[in-house]
Amino acid sequence: MHHIRKCKVSNGKKSLLPFTMALQERLDKFKKQQEKCQTTLSSIAASKAAASQKSAAHGSANGRNAPPAVKFSNDTERLQHINSIRKAPVGAQMKRVIDLLLETRQALTPEQINQACYVDIKANKDVFENLRKNPKVNYDGLRFSYKSKYGLKDKTELLQLIRKYPEGLAVIDLKDAYPTVMEDLQALKAVGQIWLLSNFDSQEDIAYPNDPKLHIKVDDDLKQLFRSIELPRDMIDIEKDLQKNGMKPATNTAKRRSAAQIQGISSKPKPKKKKSEINKRTKLTNAHLPELFQNLNNS
Repeated sequence: MHHIRKCKVSNGKKSLLPFTMALQERLDKFKKQQEKCQTTLSSIAASKAAASQKSAAHGSANGRNAPPAVKFSNDTERLQHINSIRKAPVGAQMKRVIDLLLETRQALTPEQINQACYVDIKANKDVFENLRKNPKVNYDGLRFSYKSKYGLKDKTELLQLIRKYPEGLAVIDLKDAYPTVMEDLQALKAVGQIWLLSNFDSQEDIAYPNDPKLHIKVDDDLKQLFRSIELPRDMIDIEKDLQKNGMKPATNTAKRRSAAQIQGISSKPKPKKKKSEINKRTKLTNAHLPELFQNLNNS
């Protein structure tokens, strides 16, 4: 009986053997697939890391790093700003470009201008043509640059220009010559090489050359003689003296007085009317305001 049971157990192990072998075979196959997938993933990660390093090296070689990706949702405000600039009037877009050229003092292509101030010159023919014809802009067929009235570079050229205008040169025409021109004007004034005087009509400064050759020393006796000369008191006599010395008077007093007599207009100023005084006999209509009549004349 015991022998029979052993046979049954033995027969059971033999029947499970093929199943166990098949299961082991599938397990080995699954492990190989896992190893293959892991190898593939490692290869992909390594290729991405190499590409990233190559991109970073390329960016540093160009002197700048690659900008991070910007999502549209985070860039909406900038795009709206660009759109508002490009839809602005032609004059407003021109001002942006001219201000950019004045500030940078560089010759810029349309692409560089578009990148710097978002004005697309190529896409807007009106802006392009008006800039090309503007007296403050120079266009060489490829680049735009700022053009000042006087092409100066430094203080030496500035002084040379002012000395060419003994009658004076308006500072407003020099302000945009180059970035430090105003500082150089003050420096030239400080050392006595130029004069900066204000024009009474326009209230603008005028630059005059201070030529050392024109420095003349006047004796005190001559100054005293000049100050002791007494001018005529009547304008007609002054005008006659000017004409005797070959100068044309700016006024004609005799003609003005003759015209006034013909029209019955006296040249003497009319005396001011004396204000009528209020006395007790005056009919008061504002008696409810007694403070007005505190100085009432008793006559």
